[in-house]
Amino acid sequence: MVSRVIPVDEFDLVIFGGTGDLARRKILPGLYRRFRSGQMPEGARIIGAARADQDSAAYRKMIQDAIEEFVPEKSRDSESIAEFIKLLEYIPIDATGEGGWKELAAMVRKEVVKAFYFSVGPSLFGDLAERLHKYGIADDQSRLVVEKPFGRDLDSAKALNAVLAQHFDESQIYRIDHYLGKETVQNLMAVRFGNILFEPLWNSQYVDHIQITAAETVAVGSRGAYYDKSGAMRDMVQNHLMQLLCLIAMEPPNEFEPDAVRDEKLKVIRALDPVAQSDIVRGQYSGNADGPSYVEEAENPDSKTECFVAMKVNISNWRWKGTPIYLRTGKRLRARESEIAVVFKDPPHSIFGEQDGRRGNVLVIRLQPNEGMNLRVTIKEPGPGGMRLMEVPLDMSFAEALGPDAEDVPDAYERLIMDVIRGNQTLFMRGDEVEAAWAWTDPIIKGWTERGDKPKLYDPGSSGPEDALMLLHKDGRRWREIKV
Repeated sequence: MVSRVIPVDEFDLVIFGGTGDLARRKILPGLYRRFRSGQMPEGARIIGAARADQDSAAYRKMIQDAIEEFVPEKSRDSESIAEFIKLLEYIPIDATGEGGWKELAAMVRKEVVKAFYFSVGPSLFGDLAERLHKYGIADDQSRLVVEKPFGRDLDSAKALNAVLAQHFDESQIYRIDHYLGKETVQNLMAVRFGNILFEPLWNSQYVDHIQITAAETVAVGSRGAYYDKSGAMRDMVQNHLMQLLCLIAMEPPNEFEPDAVRDEKLKVIRALDPVAQSDIVRGQYSGNADGPSYVEEAENPDSKTECFVAMKVNISNWRWKGTPIYLRTGKRLRARESEIAVVFKDPPHSIFGEQDGRRGNVLVIRLQPNEGMNLRVTIKEPGPGGMRLMEVPLDMSFAEALGPDAEDVPDAYERLIMDVIRGNQTLFMRGDEVEAAWAWTDPIIKGWTERGDKPKLYDPGSSGPEDALMLLHKDGRRWREIKV
């Protein structure tokens, strides 16, 4: 496979929270894979900054251990690891004080691309941004990466955006959502806008409905106390699923350019109808022999926080009026599976009679596991005995289609971090986009909070509460099965 890779300029990347779980599991292993693939320019440097009082040698050993733990053996080798960790430096830093800042200012170079990754809680964003400017470390060309959550409601999102805006222009801020870095998510845009086959059918005249599912088998576990203050609506729907909805529903931008793409996504959010409470199902998993219940892990027996949510969403614009979009996400479900399913309408008339039933085409975009796409089509069942119809998938798995090159397809964090260095904001959320998403989400949360609704219980390893099945059944539809 011959690929065209946009070169990366020499850079200094400072990771605040550089000893944290995200840095060890995702950020540094992802950067190592890009280094091993030859995408790191000579002279690039990665600087870890955190509270831990250690030197660069100890940090390099920590990251070497992390790479060996979190990068598959086939994607690493001792020689490249040894060369990669030479790029690493470390400096102890006091995010809310003055310790370490002069040393960091002396370390960061002026003449290269400078990026600052805030792999810390939002409460520290303001302190870090202020000190980066106070000590002359950041300038008007620097890039700032911030992790979710981007607030917990509209007011806090506005406040967070205002804090960042005091020191950084919107063009410098990269709000990272790893779902947008997935290969299949970007392929969704390629399929839609690069093939005349689909775009004429991508509207309410031909699409019956769309399902977006993000199912997890894991429980909230040790995150229970934190998660209980958030819930699935804030943790997944407001950001990850909202972004997938925008990409599936947006109008074609005039060009594949950051603000053009984000303008179209914003239009989708602003066109979302308010959601009736009768079109929402919330759930909590019960306990069994394999693990405790949600309320036990949250250490809150009276918890009304959802770890499962399903809802019916409608978009009031010319393209999608009358085509519902069903969203579903939850913990401790039957299988780990994230997908978008575009269910097309049946042909208006069946020449084969009704005995074989109707079989609408379905385009399935799989995000995890086994990223890929398949299109379900109807054919004649082979053999004699008349015209019997059957369904078959036209399947494209990246692992099968790309062969050995599939191993070199970067994961979400790898792609997004390198896009930051390149200065490409296409796959990052803009401030007004985040605020619009919260403006739609807040009334939904306020509605069930004011009524005191308690989530429905569901069995671990199931597809969620029975009421979620009825959400589609009452419309004469059914969820796609979450497969083990």
